[in-house]
Amino acid sequence: MSAPEAKGGVAVLASGEGTNLQALIDAAARDGLSRIELVVSDRGEAQALVRARTAGIPAIHLSPANWSTRAAYDQALADLLAERGIALVVLAGFMRILDADVVRRFAGRMLNIHPSLLPRHRGLRTHRRALEAGDRLHGSTVHFVVPELDAGPAILQYRIAIQPWDTLTGLAERVRHGEHFIYPLAVRWWLQGRLSCTDGQAHLDGKPLVAPLVATRDMAPIPG
Repeated sequence: MSAPEAKGGVAVLASGEGTNLQALIDAAARDGLSRIELVVSDRGEAQALVRARTAGIPAIHLSPANWSTRAAYDQALADLLAERGIALVVLAGFMRILDADVVRRFAGRMLNIHPSLLPRHRGLRTHRRALEAGDRLHGSTVHFVVPELDAGPAILQYRIAIQPWDTLTGLAERVRHGEHFIYPLAVRWWLQGRLSCTDGQAHLDGKPLVAPLVATRDMAPIPG
């Protein structure tokens, strides 16, 4: 049995262009559930801030230059989210590694999307690494955030076959297309009370996800 729907809204943290943010904004307009109440960026020039303001969402540039240490900045960010009554924190291209204490403060309430089939290719330059490794499959993974980088319980993956003609740019674009489907879906599950994280294990509809669910090219989620 699912838990009650979550009370409180969603905050999206983004550092760049914000295409996943836009997918979340579009999904929120369609389903009326994914309540995006705040967008925060560490970069004042981030296109994500423009996207948020265009959609009428409060958008804040929280500059790291205003704090003397990374930990102090992260604490200020966490305090801001708490003050706004944020229920779920969604990382959408937020290019900072958050302090472990902050991650623990939002345990089970923070999601990230990573452009690889985790646990493969944690960290940066994932598309290049997949091509150089000769991987047969590539994609992206929605997961709960834990203090260890890109190591949280996986929820949902989008998988595509790498083709001989794939370029770095083309592969990145194909992966991004899938991200725009799976991320809003996972956010909706969480807000509906269907998705949770307990004792380091993701659960959907009360059942542990031994492996992440998988969405393929036809965009239909199937058991992984």
